[in-house]
Amino acid sequence: MSFLKLKKLVLEKYGAEIPAYLTYHGTHHIIDVLNSCNQYIKRYKLDQQDSRLLRTAAIFHDVGILWSYDGHEAMGISYLKNILPNWKYSPEEIEVICLMISATKIPQSPKTLLDQILCDADLDYLGTNNFYKIGTTLFHELKALGIISNEKEWDQLQIVFLNNHHYHTSFAKKHRAPKKEKFKQELIDKYK
Repeated sequence: MSFLKLKKLVLEKYGAEIPAYLTYHGTHHIIDVLNSCNQYIKRYKLDQQDSRLLRTAAIFHDVGILWSYDGHEAMGISYLKNILPNWKYSPEEIEVICLMISATKIPQSPKTLLDQILCDADLDYLGTNNFYKIGTTLFHELKALGIISNEKEWDQLQIVFLNNHHYHTSFAKKHRAPKKEKFKQELIDKYK
C-alpha cells in the first residue's frame, strides 16, 4: 500500500471534516508541513525508511484536531494507531511516528533528528515571508475560538510565543531564526 494512497485518504478525511473556522489548521497546513518535510529530506539526505516515517507523521500530525483542539496530538496518535497497521507499518515504526507527533505539542520537545524536522516544518512559516499571511489565518482561528478578541491581544500572544519558540535543526537555526527574530522585533516596535 503506497504512501500516496494513504496521504489521499487522510487529506480527504481531513478536508471533509475540518470545521471552516479552523482557518490555520486546514488541509493547506498539512500540505505545507509535508512540503517542508520533503525539503528537509533532500537537505539531510534521509534514507527511504526515515523519509516514509517523517512524511507519515507530517500528514497525521494535526489530524486529531478533528476531535479536540486542545491535546489534538494525543487524539491524532490514537487515530493513527488504528489506521497504520492496515498500511503495513510495524509497531516500531508506529511508535517512531507517535513520538514525532508528540514532539510537536507546544512547547515542542524534539529528541531525534526526525522529531526536530517535524517540529521545524510545523512552524516553518515563522521564519519565512509567509509570516504575516499565514499568521493572519491563525489570528482568525484563535478569534473564532474566543482565545483572543482583537489584533493587540494577537500581537502580544505572538510576541510571547516567538520569545519562547526555538528552531531545532541546523538549517532552521541558520535560515529561519533570523527572519523570525526580525518579525518579532517588528511586533514589539509596533507598541513602542
